Amino acid sequence: MPATGAPLGAHWASAAELKEQLAAERLGDPFLVFRDGDGLQRIVPLSADAARLTVGRDPATDISLAWDHEVSRVHAELERVGPDWTVADDGLSRNGTYVNGDRVTGRLRLRGGDVLHFGSTRIAFRAPGTQLGETAAVTSGAPAVITAAQRRVLLALCRPYGAGAKHAAPATNRQIADELFLSVEGVKTQVRALFERFGVEDLPQNRKRARLVELAFASGTVTERDLDVL
Repeated sequence: MPATGAPLGAHWASAAELKEQLAAERLGDPFLVFRDGDGLQRIVPLSADAARLTVGRDPATDISLAWDHEVSRVHAELERVGPDWTVADDGLSRNGTYVNGDRVTGRLRLRGGDVLHFGSTRIAFRAPGTQLGETAAVTSGAPAVITAAQRRVLLALCRPYGAGAKHAAPATNRQIADELFLSVEGVKTQVRALFERFGVEDLPQNRKRARLVELAFASGTVTERDLDVL
């Protein structure tokens, strides 16, 4: 089982979990996504009528991380400021609060794609429509028009998400090359074309492949049934 609290989407998630994340994105409000103490995906919507949420180990906090003994009883606060969400520690925690690896001092405005670190738990902040490069050329529910070669590579990229896989990650270029009897350079060429077709070429490098998988499922270009056939 993966480490408790690992962020979802960027590295591993089942096809069902990706669908849950995409459903949350379609609602339009920011949300948090993380794994609880049992390794299950949790999504916390940050709706327009919410103003402030507490994070901590105490069950009375709004986002309770009771399983994480490195989290303080009341660890941090999330607060809406105008259209944005911020995180503040203000000395509440003994171990500090981190965003993208940097310790928070005072209050910090969050951006879509940020990863918050409370104790040993990592929580991804998602803000639909605000992440750099995530206004994709392919919209949900509309299968992409791609070449036969691109489709074979896309299916191989998504293959680890088939057969009910719970903790999958997109296939590597080498894995795709081995499955399709292609050169790694040939796979890279097709993958770059897919990045452009799905509008994810401007995302951070460690986000592109996972986002491509998400959009492939969301648009119907790839289905779980497709992945059962080699």
